[in-house]
Amino acid sequence: MSSNSEARFTINVKEGIVELEGKESFVDKHLEKFEEIFKMGVKEAITRGLEQNIAFKAQPAPAALPEEIPQQEASAFEHAPRQRQQQKAANGVKHASRPTVTIHPIPVDLKASDSKIGLREFYAEKKPANHYEKATVFVYYLTKFNKQHEVKFGEILSCYEEVNDKKPSIVDIVKNSVRYKGWLKQGSEKFVTRLTISGENFVKFDLPAKGGSKPDQSTLT
Repeated sequence: MSSNSEARFTINVKEGIVELEGKESFVDKHLEKFEEIFKMGVKEAITRGLEQNIAFKAQPAPAALPEEIPQQEASAFEHAPRQRQQQKAANGVKHASRPTVTIHPIPVDLKASDSKIGLREFYAEKKPANHYEKATVFVYYLTKFNKQHEVKFGEILSCYEEVNDKKPSIVDIVKNSVRYKGWLKQGSEKFVTRLTISGENFVKFDLPAKGGSKPDQSTLT
């Protein structure tokens, strides 16, 4: 709004109102000018309104929100993928069972002769206290007295039968002896072993043990 001592005018573009108050000469002089200003203002307002309306319509519509799921159904929906995964895992997982290896005794000459001592006498002389020592004594005997380069697991079991002793799980005994004792080593084939230098020295110089060795806790078959 603007005013002076002679006249007062008001322009309301939003409502489309133009008011002029004052002397007739003042009104006549400025009326046409205010009408032109008013028309320009209305035109500009209409143009801006159209541009804003077009821009609003051009915007992509927001994605529709899913309908509200009842609490009970929502809970079931949340747990369903997890249950399917658990079921799938239960159906897909196959527990690999350890294959059972059965080693049978293999006949071998263990009797005394003119050229060698019998296994029973040698076993009684060395007095091995546990299965690791016993298996090493048997491999030593077959290597040194029977002149075998390698010894089969089944031949070791025949040695147990010869001295009338309980047979252990020979696969585990040899494997652990190779890994932890170092008295035996893997042979050229599966279920075949060889005597090491450490095993040879153990049987030759350390048996029979002076203080006695601790009994073996291996599981017997």
